[in-house]
Amino acid sequence: MLAPGSSPKPRTRLALQWKQISWLTYWLVLCAAEALPACPFSCSCDSRSLEVDCSGLGLTVVPPDVPAATRTLLLQNNRLSSLPSWAFANLSSLQRLDLSNNFLDRLPRAVFADLANLTELQLRNNSLRALDPELLRHLPRLRHLDLSLNGLARLPPGLFDGLPALRSLSLRTNRLQSLDRLTFEPLASLQLLQVGDNPWECDCHLRDFKHWLEWFSYRGGRLDQLACTLPKELRGKDMRVVPMEMFNYCSQLEDEDSSAGLEVPGPPCTKASLEPAKPKPGPEPEPEPSTACPQKQRPRPVSVRRAIGTVIIAGVVCGIVCIMMVVAAAYGCIYASLMAKYHRELKKRQPLMGDPEGEHEDQKQISSVA
Repeated sequence: MLAPGSSPKPRTRLALQWKQISWLTYWLVLCAAEALPACPFSCSCDSRSLEVDCSGLGLTVVPPDVPAATRTLLLQNNRLSSLPSWAFANLSSLQRLDLSNNFLDRLPRAVFADLANLTELQLRNNSLRALDPELLRHLPRLRHLDLSLNGLARLPPGLFDGLPALRSLSLRTNRLQSLDRLTFEPLASLQLLQVGDNPWECDCHLRDFKHWLEWFSYRGGRLDQLACTLPKELRGKDMRVVPMEMFNYCSQLEDEDSSAGLEVPGPPCTKASLEPAKPKPGPEPEPEPSTACPQKQRPRPVSVRRAIGTVIIAGVVCGIVCIMMVVAAAYGCIYASLMAKYHRELKKRQPLMGDPEGEHEDQKQISSVA
């Protein structure tokens, strides 16, 4: 029973307001659940930064239910050995992808085809031996690329043609022996290049890349170190400080190759052609001209010490010649000034020709002597 003076209207009004608030909260939660996609199993997601962290989970495949709005996807420290071409097909908003510390040995050509907004790609410490020339062709906004700690022995031509915005590139600790200048020329925005810990062969194949490095350093680019492994004369030396005189023999090789290309091609030189033919029974045949393959000696670059010694000797000789020229000029000036002074004194002492007083004094001197 209601107490005297009490009314049921305030309670009814409060109940209606509470019901409305409950329904509104329910709809808000339902809308939020529909707006925020589910996070992949065992991964951690951040709805503010749109980051999906699946690192260190021992994954062998990429989770198929990664939200389409993801901007950062971390997959490092897993067991990924291969990727299907559709692994990141629905992640057009992805900006950062980390695949470091996995077992990837190959990458399909179109695996990054849909990542047009990607700005950072980490492929550090995998087992990559080769890369497809079209692998990075569809990443125009890529700024940071890390390919270090892999087994890359060469970079295919055109690999970096679609990366006009690339700023930093790491190729450390691979098996690279030489690089092609044309491969790096499209990287107009490159600021940092890391190529250390590779078995570089500082020969003719690396000469053009040395020219590109000089241009790269001239425009402010930073390089860690390009230490030569071969030849022995240059082992441990930075390629940038090797004098260009060391590559003079490359032009000779090019001339020899061009002249050899004009010759009439003969039969291929094989091991069998080096073996003498067995004599046939009968009269001894006439000796035929030798068709053995000529053994070309591999030209070796000039010693670094000899090149540096030549520069030092030339500088010393030029300095001595300059000093001798300065001394000769000074001696000439001093001699000229002394001769001029001597002639002035001589003119003061000797009277002018035709002076009677001078003749009279001369006669006095002669008579006194007599």
